[in-house]
Amino acid sequence: MAVTEVSQVDRSAVIAEVERVTQSSVLHGSEALCRLLRYLAAQALAHPGIPVKEYQLATEVFGRPADFDPRMDSTVRVQTGRLRSKLAEYYPSAGAEDPLVLEIPKGSYSLVFHYRAAFSPLPDPSAAPPSALGDRGQPNRLVPVVWILAAACLTCVGLLIALWVADRHENQQAAQTLPEPLNIFWAPFLQAQEMPWIIFSNAEFVGKPQFNFRYFDPARDNKASILDHYTGVGEVLAVAELSRVFTQVHRDVRIKRGRLLALDDVKNNNVIFVGSLAENLVLREIPTTQDFVFRKIPSGPREGDVEIANLHPRPGEALAFQASNTLPIQEDYGLIGLVPGLNPSRSILVLAGTTTMGTQAAAEFVCRPHDVAELLKILSKEALPGDGKGPGPFEAVIRVRVSGGVPVNSTIVTVHRPNLR
Repeated sequence: MAVTEVSQVDRSAVIAEVERVTQSSVLHGSEALCRLLRYLAAQALAHPGIPVKEYQLATEVFGRPADFDPRMDSTVRVQTGRLRSKLAEYYPSAGAEDPLVLEIPKGSYSLVFHYRAAFSPLPDPSAAPPSALGDRGQPNRLVPVVWILAAACLTCVGLLIALWVADRHENQQAAQTLPEPLNIFWAPFLQAQEMPWIIFSNAEFVGKPQFNFRYFDPARDNKASILDHYTGVGEVLAVAELSRVFTQVHRDVRIKRGRLLALDDVKNNNVIFVGSLAENLVLREIPTTQDFVFRKIPSGPREGDVEIANLHPRPGEALAFQASNTLPIQEDYGLIGLVPGLNPSRSILVLAGTTTMGTQAAAEFVCRPHDVAELLKILSKEALPGDGKGPGPFEAVIRVRVSGGVPVNSTIVTVHRPNLR
């Protein structure tokens, strides 16, 4: 594969190439590799020439603890090797026409960018500035004036070119569309005139961060004892992932804390709730999912833990879905529910897990074309209610595999259409 390395690469071109690779069939289902690629690209753009360290990747990408020992844990080496091989597989096949090439040189953890030779904007080495001397080697008094005029002309031409490029880039960006599965899934939120609202959970906490830090319990705590309102890491990353999807099609979103949301806001807008009912208190006041609901385990060794209850189980389905009872958590469950809003012309999307990791996984699931395509395929087996715009009301439970506090793989467990039950 012939490539020509360049010293400067357009940032937007790199980001676009990373998205092409992560959405390709080569990285299908490889959430950890997609996350690793995006991180390496961000580091290369933000800190060019500075190598990425194994410890850095272990703790910041793969969720390893601060005492990570590369002699005992080969995760970073294995995953980087896999990504290097996947990139080598991608460019001769699906990426054969891509102008930009991404590579991870052997022996390093850094991402480098190359333009293919056919696309490389190389300067013309034969071009040379004219002599400032006359035919007899004497200074030519007209030369400074000529150079000033030439510089002015070049400046004007440069401005015109820059304006043309900017206008062309803006038109191309305006015409950008999401992959077809995402266009179908997000239709209710993209086609509405009003911007969608993203509401993230913002739970009340009491105690001090150093000790006895817990959820506010109205049965034993005074309102005055509330220290602050906190949001999980998974919810924060979920909001970022959702914002990225809407930014791709130049759609503004409004992001708001759950505790500041009014019922009139839900009535008049398409709303995406991020976080479980235990933390998104407004969800207790509006009708949402019918078949799968969050509740606290009433008794037993896990009393008080949150689970997803299956109120209308089909043959062979579990009655409830609980995160693994291990530390660190190795498995979680997430709920993805699309239901009509308080105003039937509006929609409510619930993305929540029994823990913050399940919430993150649910949001990432609906932002990945191949996962959404699988979900739409399952939904297509049942009649689609309404006018056919979007997937129609449904409730789905996903199983989330967790490694080092990071969701690494999600699979669909079951999908219900409550209105057709």
